[in-house]
Amino acid sequence: MLKTILIIDDEANMRHMLSTLLSKSGYKVEVAADGAEGLARIAQHDFDFILCDLKMPVMDGMTFLGKIQERRGPVTVIMMSAYGTVDQAIETVKQGAYDYISKPFKVEEILLVLRKAEERERLRRENVQLKEQLDAIDGQRSFGGMVGKSKAMQEVFQLAEKVAKYNTTILITGESGTGKELVARGIHQAGKGKGAPFVAVNCGGIPENLLESEFFGYVKGAFTGADKDKKGLFEEADQGTLFLDEIGELPLELQVKLLRVLQEQEVRRVGAVKSQAINVRVLAATNRDLVELVKQKAFREDLFYRLNVINIAIPPLRQHPEDIPLLCRFFLDKFIIRLGIEVQGVAPAAMDLFLNYQWPGNVRELENVLERSVILAEHHMIAPENLPKNLSGVFENRRLDDFLGTQSLKKAKVILEKRIISRVLADVKGNKSKAAAILEISYPSLLSKLKEYGIEDGSY
Repeated sequence: MLKTILIIDDEANMRHMLSTLLSKSGYKVEVAADGAEGLARIAQHDFDFILCDLKMPVMDGMTFLGKIQERRGPVTVIMMSAYGTVDQAIETVKQGAYDYISKPFKVEEILLVLRKAEERERLRRENVQLKEQLDAIDGQRSFGGMVGKSKAMQEVFQLAEKVAKYNTTILITGESGTGKELVARGIHQAGKGKGAPFVAVNCGGIPENLLESEFFGYVKGAFTGADKDKKGLFEEADQGTLFLDEIGELPLELQVKLLRVLQEQEVRRVGAVKSQAINVRVLAATNRDLVELVKQKAFREDLFYRLNVINIAIPPLRQHPEDIPLLCRFFLDKFIIRLGIEVQGVAPAAMDLFLNYQWPGNVRELENVLERSVILAEHHMIAPENLPKNLSGVFENRRLDDFLGTQSLKKAKVILEKRIISRVLADVKGNKSKAAAILEISYPSLLSKLKEYGIEDGSY
């Protein structure tokens, strides 16, 4: 459908020139002589874009812009003026205009602005669609920005949802990249709510000599350079949640003070005489074995038990590979919108590699691999050649049976044939005649193998 544009300008020549130009460029155009007439036109029809002059009789552009903001639904307004200044341009954008053009302008300039506006509207619509798609993933398959339908992840979601309403300490354990902070944020949202602060800190990312002042704050004059009072992380998180990531990296000396805060619910700034009460929920996470650290005297046993009131253990991705297709769809939808690249999905041959890979970096690694693959994909499907070498079958110092997962010639033949056929079909976009010619087999043989291997139309 043609994009519709309303031109509002008190100069007849300008209305005629823009109307002719934009009609030839494929737009459906209507015109109005001032803001009041423009509002009347808008009451009768919806417009994709509005070009509006700033200085006009009856109703000027800024007044019109204010009136149009009262309408429901987004409308892209581009302001025009021969008397404009930088400050005026900034003010129009602040009031809701998409862009500002100074008269006189070149034909290419107005068309470029409109193309940019169209692209913005396309992305906005796609973002709305993506949000609807993500919202469609019901609560049983998601929690705190995580998705999963496997029994293992369902148990994680159910436990997190259950304990979120209780103000108790929780220890979240799991390998790097499994989504520990996402679980923590989900617990915070389901418990304290959006209005309460969520403060996340990596305990291994703060220099040891600054840990105490960062956690508890300090008063002016407490040490050299303390020229004013400063809140600590606990005070910043007051009435909300403090997420202590990599808690296993915390030095023993600070572990003692953390234990006291958890027990007394009060903190004392460095250099202060009195303590002050706080109301903070503490969530801790680690990818280390705290039980082993306790045995090694590297982590206090009393602090471990104080943190480990509830333990949420997130399994590594290799233990629930059935979630990989769902995660792929989730991330692909996000990247398609953000990158503006049309990729329909993952080809079966590539999905086989995903399902057989161990994912040492877990969900974070999967997300990074998919983003890379979306950019490199050439046929609207992610194929094996779009994947990093460690996934795509180019392995150094590895035996062929390691890659195929079997030493059986019969099983290996099936695996290879299925993957090669799926890849060729993806390359030729499902054209079976072309695929048979490339594979150097007859058309009936190809149909037979498709049936034998369960390769259905649209699955490649």
